[in-house]
Amino acid sequence: MLWIKAFHIIFVVCWFAGLFYLPRLFVNHAMTDNANTIATLKVMERKLYRFTTGLAVFAIALGTYLAVSYWEAYSLQKWLHVKLGLVIVLIAYHLSCGYYTKVFAEDRNCRGHKYFRVYNEIPVFLLFAIVILAVVRPF
Repeated sequence: MLWIKAFHIIFVVCWFAGLFYLPRLFVNHAMTDNANTIATLKVMERKLYRFTTGLAVFAIALGTYLAVSYWEAYSLQKWLHVKLGLVIVLIAYHLSCGYYTKVFAEDRNCRGHKYFRVYNEIPVFLLFAIVILAVVRPF
């Protein structure tokens, strides 16, 4: 079971790396009018989103396996339910990144770089909360 936990953590870390970088690409994309830069950013966004989605699938699959395996021991603890709720928010955030990747690919973005600078911070707060809940188990 420790190997499953280790690989779950590795895939979560890699998934978050993608979620930190992809919105940063959106910031740069929203700031430029250069056609060559836009073309490059579209390719980077598409490839990073696809790769990050694969990482997310592995992280979620391993996390689901762990949750099912330990459900009897932890099912009554509130921290686990809050953590799982935040993971659902994280999945929604990931899907919203996919939406913005498509919007930029189709040249339909109407949001400015300031919006994406704020949007870029959301996974940071989710990471803090999820890790604290999983490690400290405050309630």
